[in-house]
Amino acid sequence: MKFILLLLAAGLVFSASAQPATKTRHLFIITIDGFRWQEVFGGADPLLVGNGDYVRDTALTRQLYWDSTAVARRQKLLPFFWSTIAGKGRLYGNRLLGNKVNVKNFYKISYPGYNEIFTGHTDAISSPNLAINNKNTNVLEYLNNSAAYHGKVAVFTSWNVFPYILNASRSGLPVNSGYQPMAEPGDATAGLIDSLQVTMRQSKTRHDELTYLCAREYISLHHPDVLFLGFGETDEFAHAARYDLYLHQAADIDRMIADLWFMVQTDPYYRDSTTFLITTDHGRGWKPNKWTTHGFWAEGSGDIWMAVLGPAIEPEGEMRTKEQLYQKQMAATIASLLGNPPAPGHPPGTSIFFAGMKMAQ
Repeated sequence: MKFILLLLAAGLVFSASAQPATKTRHLFIITIDGFRWQEVFGGADPLLVGNGDYVRDTALTRQLYWDSTAVARRQKLLPFFWSTIAGKGRLYGNRLLGNKVNVKNFYKISYPGYNEIFTGHTDAISSPNLAINNKNTNVLEYLNNSAAYHGKVAVFTSWNVFPYILNASRSGLPVNSGYQPMAEPGDATAGLIDSLQVTMRQSKTRHDELTYLCAREYISLHHPDVLFLGFGETDEFAHAARYDLYLHQAADIDRMIADLWFMVQTDPYYRDSTTFLITTDHGRGWKPNKWTTHGFWAEGSGDIWMAVLGPAIEPEGEMRTKEQLYQKQMAATIASLLGNPPAPGHPPGTSIFFAGMKMAQ
């Protein structure tokens, strides 16, 4: 009898180590388009913050974001990252410490990057960054096809190509991108946001503040269990060679993420059961004259980062272990954080959890 009990106990231990129970019931995936690891871990770049070619008012920008050390600069730029996430979560990708996160797709631009994040595939796409439906099944689609999360997944993004990246026409995911109206009958706040959007000078990328307000209102109305929030203006300002606005937008996104964390932690539905996974689709050139661009031709474009915060994550702050993680692992990681619910279309690849992301028990 004791032998049988020992076998049962061993089986339970093996099962727990193979797939530990997660404390995450709700997951918010947040992306900051084209935001470099250099600024995440070092704050304002010493070679750019005072460069008049990229900064309109160097004195003011230095006053806002400059300090003598990288630690102080990053705290100025991203106070939520370096207080709450560093204190209660994990930040991956400081290459100066040998902690690396990289894209695997060849292009190192947005559509292939988001394809890699959400599908785990690094396949060649014939027309990168164009509005063409993605043939790959994405992890949000997989979760929405599960009994546990069906009808509880939502997407809000600034860039208007996401309905095609996530193939909304096939997946059935509710995707609000670009200047698409919320269309929430009877809700005064949603109506105000929609009326404001109509007055804007519209482009392919909606103002991130509007994207966030749409997502925030949707959360308060519908309480989705899985939300993807995609910010886009950091990439827009970088391509415009405006390092000052790039920094300002990053700081503003940090503030919005902090506000969202406060929102979920003060809502009984989400409190202490919600995990944030934050990352980017690609890096940028690391040379001072190449930071505005990215792609296979710009060295550094494949270097990215990731942050995680939530009840399932053992807090270790800035990761100092030498390791190599890849963007293609994120889709499987998203699924594993939610316990890999049974459903067709589970994304390929190994979860980062099994490659080093310890989960709290």
